Amino acid sequence: MILAFAAPNFFARQQLLTVLTTTAPVLIAACGMSLVIISRQIDISVGSQFAVCSVLAGLMTKTGCPMPLVAMGAVACGALLGAFNGVFVAGLGLPSIVVTLATMVTTREALRWWREGEFVKDLPGHFQWFGLGQSSGQAIILVGALAMFAFLVIALKHIAAGRFIYAVGSDREAARLAGIRPQVVTFGVFVLMGALVGIASLLNAIRFADVDPKTGTGLELQVIAAAVVGGVAISGGRGNLWGVLAGVLLLAIVSPALVFLGLPPQWEKAIQGTIILLAVASDGWRSRRRS
Repeated sequence: MILAFAAPNFFARQQLLTVLTTTAPVLIAACGMSLVIISRQIDISVGSQFAVCSVLAGLMTKTGCPMPLVAMGAVACGALLGAFNGVFVAGLGLPSIVVTLATMVTTREALRWWREGEFVKDLPGHFQWFGLGQSSGQAIILVGALAMFAFLVIALKHIAAGRFIYAVGSDREAARLAGIRPQVVTFGVFVLMGALVGIASLLNAIRFADVDPKTGTGLELQVIAAAVVGGVAISGGRGNLWGVLAGVLLLAIVSPALVFLGLPPQWEKAIQGTIILLAVASDGWRSRRRS
């Protein structure tokens, strides 16, 4: 409402399209993070996974691979990185915060050593916007993100595997007694998280003519914040993806809204932090009421 009166140009078609296109990859990664949190785990390595998958997609394209094969490579790379986390968390029972912190640092530093900060340049014309131009490329990004979001919403609510995630996050031992294998569910969630990061990385990378090896820095905080603001319980077992969609959009408009309102950009983190703090406090209040 404030933006509608103070900065009506914010709702211009091209401005909204730019914001939504930028936000679409974050939404996909945030959905994956939400599933991880619902299962009572955490993954802070998604930013480094995002960077690796982006660079791989760029390098595959430079070798002449067709875009469908590039997409498969990015998804497979993300799933493999997610499986690596899953082996340690689900297989060995190690804390996910420790495992993913270690893989975040290791992967990011390995990529820095490998690329030495060099962009993947001289990409063929069919990479940026899938070679279709900006308008059509933006449409594909939005349609692809919404289709993936719809699939995840349906799967989480109507497919048994989706209900297993809630069961494991609510009470791991009760889920085991009910015949669910918590280790398998946890491993599968980390693999799915990685695969979704691979999809998100490709949809983000095609927006540019070059691939930055530092891309994805801070993404883990963005998606965790979006999940928490969207109502996903940090204690696990509760939350839905519709709330995550609202959380992603709310946090995404903070920065451009400040620009349109003529406010200092330094306010961005403070406003986002306040929103996150209020969401966490609200979740804690609801949890106390239930108990």
